[in-house]
Amino acid sequence: MRKFAIAAAVAALSVASPALASGEGRIEARGGIAWAGGGSEAIAGVAAGYDFDLGGSGFVGLEASADKILVDGADVFFGLTARGGFKVGDAGKLYATAGYTFNEGDAAHIGAGYQHAFGEKVYGKVEYRRYLLDGTDLNGAALGLGVKF
Repeated sequence: MRKFAIAAAVAALSVASPALASGEGRIEARGGIAWAGGGSEAIAGVAAGYDFDLGGSGFVGLEASADKILVDGADVFFGLTARGGFKVGDAGKLYATAGYTFNEGDAAHIGAGYQHAFGEKVYGKVEYRRYLLDGTDLNGAALGLGVKF
């Protein structure tokens, strides 16, 4: 599975290479809820990424993240995620995600989200991810607040 995550990252960079000159970096804090098997817990995390403008209304991006389920003894989950989608109006981005989460229970993840700019530098987002584990899959929904540079 790790080979898949690395191959996906290389593919995303290959598609974006003509647009490397135009894009934006971002950092964010996020929080939300994770649920599986009838139980739920709060989550919190941080992420840093870069989106490449494909011209027109399309974009692709890469993100590195660290998220923690807020219970005693829970480990931090590190992720590498590719995302791609379309700009919505002047301030929005609607996107799908795919990537890999590294921890004791390594897992692929997929998801979707919406990011909205509040001015030139600040944005908010809402995102859903499904972690494809052996056995019970884990779901997560989070709100994020970030800064673009």
